[in-house]
Amino acid sequence: MLKIDLNCDLGESFGNYKIGLDEEVIKYVSSANIACGFHASDPLVMEKTVRLAKEAGVGVGAHPGFPDLVGFGRRNMNVSSAELKAMVTYQLGALDAFCRANKITLQHVKALGAMYNMAAKDEKMALAIAEAIGEYNPCLILLGLSGSQMLKAAQTVGIPFKKEVFADRAYEEDGSLVARTKPGAMIEDENEAIQRIIDMVRYGKVRAITGKEIPVEPDSVCVHGDNPKALDFVVKIRKRLEEEGITVKAMGL
Repeated sequence: MLKIDLNCDLGESFGNYKIGLDEEVIKYVSSANIACGFHASDPLVMEKTVRLAKEAGVGVGAHPGFPDLVGFGRRNMNVSSAELKAMVTYQLGALDAFCRANKITLQHVKALGAMYNMAAKDEKMALAIAEAIGEYNPCLILLGLSGSQMLKAAQTVGIPFKKEVFADRAYEEDGSLVARTKPGAMIEDENEAIQRIIDMVRYGKVRAITGKEIPVEPDSVCVHGDNPKALDFVVKIRKRLEEEGITVKAMGL
């Protein structure tokens, strides 16, 4: 039986600024990556989003990023391994406090934006993130880009990991994501994005931006919930997966 986790970045509002359609999108995914206050979110938003996830029966993951509210965590930062490790530990502790208060278990950790993309290629950064997770709670799942340094670091540290693919992002031939600053980085056509998901889950392949087919090993598909079309997109993805006989299930189950 084929199964896949659908994960979505949620809890990214901040104070009076509302981002995303969390209350609606969360009904159609199986895991939520919740912002931890560094790139987005605040304590009230974190608490609310954890509660939403609990009510929806969705797995909760910490979504740590660089301390960059203005850049939404998408700008590269030059930090030491010690700094990076401390950043991740701090954010895990913050979100886990709300999980404990709501009597649910933190399921996974997924780095955000620039941190995610840099660590996918940088062995030292990947190891710092994996070590922070392992020392905090070695049962937490590290969610990382399929074929990346993050997954190798998880193996080195000895923590569980799951391989992630993206519904609406273009790939380079080496399996990395095309930078958002480049043309064609985002897959705009919904039908194309959905077909790419089916090809990745059922056949373990995706067409890179060059046109070459490359292998991927998906355990979880990321769908973004921060644009007006997000809800319709997530609903269509869920429907198509079910039509294909692919079960949607949280990565921790």
